[in-house]
Amino acid sequence: MINSFDILETIKMIEEEHLDIRTVTMGISLRDCCGSDIERVADRVYDKVTKTAEKLVQTADGIACEYGIPIVNKRVSVTPVSLLADACESSDVPVLARALDRAAETLGINFIGGYGALVHKGMTRGDKNLIETLPEALSETERVCSFVNVATTRAGINMDAVKTLGELVCRMAYLTRERESVACAKFVAFANATEDNPFMAGAFHGVGEGEAVINVGVSGPGVVHKAIKRAGDVNLTDLAEVVKRTAFKITRAGQLVAKTAAERLGIPFGIVDLSLAPTPAIGDSVAHILEEMGLSSVGSHGTTAALALLNDAVKKGGVMASPHVGGLSGAFIPVSEDAGMIEAASKGYLSFDKLEAMTAVCSVGLDMIAIPGDTPPEVISAIIADEISIGVVNNKTTAVRVIPAYGKGVGDFVNYGGLLGEAPVMPISTCSPKKFISRGGRIPAPIHSQRN
Repeated sequence: MINSFDILETIKMIEEEHLDIRTVTMGISLRDCCGSDIERVADRVYDKVTKTAEKLVQTADGIACEYGIPIVNKRVSVTPVSLLADACESSDVPVLARALDRAAETLGINFIGGYGALVHKGMTRGDKNLIETLPEALSETERVCSFVNVATTRAGINMDAVKTLGELVCRMAYLTRERESVACAKFVAFANATEDNPFMAGAFHGVGEGEAVINVGVSGPGVVHKAIKRAGDVNLTDLAEVVKRTAFKITRAGQLVAKTAAERLGIPFGIVDLSLAPTPAIGDSVAHILEEMGLSSVGSHGTTAALALLNDAVKKGGVMASPHVGGLSGAFIPVSEDAGMIEAASKGYLSFDKLEAMTAVCSVGLDMIAIPGDTPPEVISAIIADEISIGVVNNKTTAVRVIPAYGKGVGDFVNYGGLLGEAPVMPISTCSPKKFISRGGRIPAPIHSQRN
């Protein structure tokens, strides 16, 4: 039984250590909006989303006020839009993106996710129509976030899709060149995408979900950082215990908010995602947690081991605090959204290759990394392929959200403000993978995928 007593210990965390509920995300099924006329489908989408989530912001704000727990973002995720596009006669899929954007504006939420496709084994007509128009859709909208799942451990990697995405990411950067290529910050390529992820840009309402659901993403890097600092000079076994106990307390707060929101909205509670999601604010950094463990800077040798300890301890502590833990659940390492990552990358301590190594043990992947604007499409495709292969071989979710900052080179900065933060343009390898990427086809699933 969860009551307010369960979160009394979190008052100090909220006031002094940046604890917050990062997002309350309502997942909404749009399968009943299908039809052949895309304009009518767009109207149905707008009506369904605005009607279902009309009280989301009001309810979340009320809970935040009542319990004194900040709820930073209110969001919506929807059925992968390519499924709707399959039934539409028109190929002008951005019509649906604009309907989602209007709905998000009406609701007063910051992002709406699900404008994407699952193409790990191939593409339908709707998938192709949506993917080919992604640059247009993301450049014309403010709040729409998009994903494409290009691989699973069971299916392998769709390299035809990976090749296409490299080209489209460059196009996104160009179309929003006057806004720091921001469209790229709203798109993510996935392996093993989860159906209940509440975090953007990769959130969508999976086909295995019900009509609607409430998923909550907690945060609290600052809380974990302070707990490690208080623990002092203990060994790594004891340090893991400190992180586990702290993650338990953070997740209990998320569980309380999730269940309360679900009850008041009359919508089933889905999951708590217990990820440590950083922000550019001082004191809210995953990088600083790793440095408090004993690293002189994130990016030094030992960083991957420290991150592995942190990620595992967060999961172990969190799963004891909620009966339904899901989403991504672990530690995020987005460069532009983490003050410590920004600092380390700016000083040259944190390299692109080290970030890739770290993704083998964290919850997501190469996230919010700015690269030179003249990076060729095949290099971006190869970056996606490398990261996605880590997810496929290790049977975990991985993702790529890179920003080829148009007109900028190594040492320049992109600056978005807010949660998206800022990032230095990082150097990457200039060796060409063009012949490899141009082969296309599918990289077969690893042998350990055969588990039946």
